Amino acid sequence: MPRVNRTAVLSLLIISSSVFLLFQLYYYRKYVSKQPGPHILNPGGHLSSSHVQWQTVKKFLALAQHFRLPLFLADTTALSLLSQDALRQRERLLREPHCSFLCTGRPITSFALHANLWKYDPGFLLAAEQKGFELLELRGEDPRLASLDTLSGEEIPLYFLLRLHSYIIQVVFLYERSGNYLWHGALRLKAHMDRSFAPFRLLDYGRHAGAYDRPELILTVLDGLDVRVPRNITRFLEQQRHAHFLECRYRDARNFLQLYPDDSSAAAVDFRRKAKSLLHLAAQTLTSLEIPFWLSSGTCLGWFRQCSIISYSRDVDIGIFISDFRPDIIPAFRDAGVSLKHKFGKVEDSLELSFQSDDVKLDIFFFYEDGDVVWNGGTQAKSGRKFKYIFPRFALCWAELLELKVRVPCETLDYVTANYGATWSVPVRSWDWKSSPSNVQENGVWPVREWAELIQVY
Repeated sequence: MPRVNRTAVLSLLIISSSVFLLFQLYYYRKYVSKQPGPHILNPGGHLSSSHVQWQTVKKFLALAQHFRLPLFLADTTALSLLSQDALRQRERLLREPHCSFLCTGRPITSFALHANLWKYDPGFLLAAEQKGFELLELRGEDPRLASLDTLSGEEIPLYFLLRLHSYIIQVVFLYERSGNYLWHGALRLKAHMDRSFAPFRLLDYGRHAGAYDRPELILTVLDGLDVRVPRNITRFLEQQRHAHFLECRYRDARNFLQLYPDDSSAAAVDFRRKAKSLLHLAAQTLTSLEIPFWLSSGTCLGWFRQCSIISYSRDVDIGIFISDFRPDIIPAFRDAGVSLKHKFGKVEDSLELSFQSDDVKLDIFFFYEDGDVVWNGGTQAKSGRKFKYIFPRFALCWAELLELKVRVPCETLDYVTANYGATWSVPVRSWDWKSSPSNVQENGVWPVREWAELIQVY
């Protein structure tokens, strides 16, 4: 048997290995390098701005994971990219094979933190500084501790701003509120703080306080990094656009109640209990129909003036835009256990519904848009007379009343003043809905032949 030439075998192995390595290099350059994901060097061999941003986010997420921060991606630009049509995403990724979601072209990436799930750890901030981040922590009073008895709570962290290589990581703290929703505060710089630390006007969060439903989160991989995101991104972005939250004016309410003490009789306490139950039921019913509503008339006045229900009002008032009307509103309330008391008007004009639960009435006023104003109608059952209540246009904000997240007109003072005049802060127990409101106008009479359809009393 011939002896094996060891030199020849070694040479053959070297040649085979070289060919295999060349094939791997060719395969990587031809295929792998064209796949989406973070590639650190641009064609010139230098770090690009998007790559620096990716490295900044990567370093931050590694710190957050180490300190177990319950974070999720809340950046509106990045989430908007994720919520687009899958085919469009795929085409975009093929055209732009680099950091595609977290590198948005903006100098900020925003994350939200479930504050109730994380015990504040100063070690996180110290570690961030050691990694090269510059820090700005913003605090504010805890509204959960505020009440008519205690006007100011202790301060809590509201935001972390971390800066590295001119990029900002914004961390917004979301706190659970008694109405079973998440809340973040407004971002307000104190006098000694550096106003050039970040492009504050570009921040997704902080221009005002915000309120959100608790989102369901999923863990995914974005640009090679493990990130939690809302499962329903479209819904979260919609909530972010309409998250503006107004805190109850406890100081003014306390001053009001010192002048006009609240009724503490058994009847008043019982009414407030029933009104709370009815308002929660109405919110649950309308939310199931995806119909937005807001506090109106006396219920809105009670929230704005005294952070509560007006005990002598004897009813609950809410408003709905007529464009959000659905014919299954009445069956839905009946299924919820409340009875229809009256139905006035029609969808095209002055629609009003009233339901009864125990001895508390729920009035639903439908609002019509008309140029620079909006209005709701009223009908006198015995005469067919019509009335119109005119308000300046308004946007809707979130608020809390009776441990429930509800909408109110953002321009609440204008709304209340239109309805109750400049003396809205003075209680009026004798109230005629046909003449007392400052914004009421006569609006004709329903034709008698239509009364059976347009004036229904049960």
